[in-house]
Amino acid sequence: LQKLLILLQVTASVAVGKTLLILFPNAMKRYILKQGEKSRMNQNPKFSYENWGPTFFSFKYLLFVLKVKWKRLEDDAYEGNPAPNTPVVTLNGEVCQLLDFMQDNRPLILNFGSCT
Repeated sequence: LQKLLILLQVTASVAVGKTLLILFPNAMKRYILKQGEKSRMNQNPKFSYENWGPTFFSFKYLLFVLKVKWKRLEDDAYEGNPAPNTPVVTLNGEVCQLLDFMQDNRPLILNFGSCT
């Protein structure tokens, strides 16, 4: 149900954004540039608006936003609920899922630290 609601929300916002982009291209360009300032996308002089601006409200944009939002649904951990199965990277660079390390009924213990 949550994924369906996210799909409807993102699809509606992309449809509205695409429509506004067609009807008011200059105003939408200013809006997109302002969004670029927030994410620091436009601080690189070799990466101009023409490189990334037109991708806003495209089909690829829709798919990317859906993927990110759906993935974030799995990020929340609540006491008494199953652990989120987030992607992790092993020491030798292999990408796998956290729960791949579960063995039988043994608890999975995560130890966070850093080395410098």
